[in-house]
Amino acid sequence: MTRITPRAARTAAVAACAALTLSACGSTEDTASDGGGEGKVGVVLPLLTSPFWQSYNAYIPKMAKSEGVQAMKPVNSNSDPTQQITDINNQLNQGVKGLVVSPLDSAAISASLEQAERKGVPVVAVDVAPEKGKVAMVVRANNVAYGKNACDYLGGQVWNGKVVQIMGDLTSVNGRERSEAFRTCMKKKYSDLEVLEIPAKWESDTAASKLDALLNAHPDIKGIYLQAGGVYLAPTLQTLRSKGMLKKAGEKGHITIVSNDGIPEELAAIRKGQIDATVSQPADAYAKYGMFYIKAAMAGKTFKPGLTDHNSEVVKLPNGMLEDQLSAPLVTKENVNNPDLWGNTVK
Repeated sequence: MTRITPRAARTAAVAACAALTLSACGSTEDTASDGGGEGKVGVVLPLLTSPFWQSYNAYIPKMAKSEGVQAMKPVNSNSDPTQQITDINNQLNQGVKGLVVSPLDSAAISASLEQAERKGVPVVAVDVAPEKGKVAMVVRANNVAYGKNACDYLGGQVWNGKVVQIMGDLTSVNGRERSEAFRTCMKKKYSDLEVLEIPAKWESDTAASKLDALLNAHPDIKGIYLQAGGVYLAPTLQTLRSKGMLKKAGEKGHITIVSNDGIPEELAAIRKGQIDATVSQPADAYAKYGMFYIKAAMAGKTFKPGLTDHNSEVVKLPNGMLEDQLSAPLVTKENVNNPDLWGNTVK
């Protein structure tokens, strides 16, 4: 299987493929472009109200420097897909040579991708895969696995009764994949558990109000799956605390909680016994490989599916896009102090 190296190709395709033992050389079009991988790169963030995205934002300049990328100051679209389209167009009008974008809406982003393609500007999508359009690479963890892992963890801890998943925005492929994977797994493997659902659109206030109402109607809930700890952890703990339902792991009445993100606050909550597990979504690796792939794309590199040298696999999505599925480990009390977890390195 072809492997990928973080060394950018600056020579013709044949020479590049011969020299780069871990490279994924896709075609005879792998020759360097006029910019040779140089030029300003625009970075568009979905939001900055989540600790996860705050951490990703902080990693951008560090990883850009390490990968030799001239990244501009990131732009925050503030959870507004329409604003994100405007932000991308503004970046293109400023003459960027590459774009690293975290789409808010998997469908709406296609218009911006078309605009970038017309201008000859390569795009790397981070965290969320677009539904259509052209991107050099999607840098993302396996979101189906997120939902399955949460399902298996809760199913192994809660034998019967009711569990709830607080879902993300279903206009995002992330929200859809996590929700459907969790729902399908529960139905197939843990039929004694009843799944209740809260569509919360990555909004903390929505999560808090709907969870409060759900707990009033179903005070016997035994488990909760948070699809994004960065926005759902604080309101969930606050809601449970206000109702006298926040019990430590091992105590009678403890509600088993598994989350996604791997932010420092989640790791602290695991140590305190407030939640039981999280999936560590790699904010550091998102920034690192977002910069790596845009540098390579600007130099004319293309890629093929295959294993990488950074413990991941590039896969071809049903829509034809390539996605580097980065590792996202499950974190519990057994490994919460692992120094390799990015949430333990944030200062």
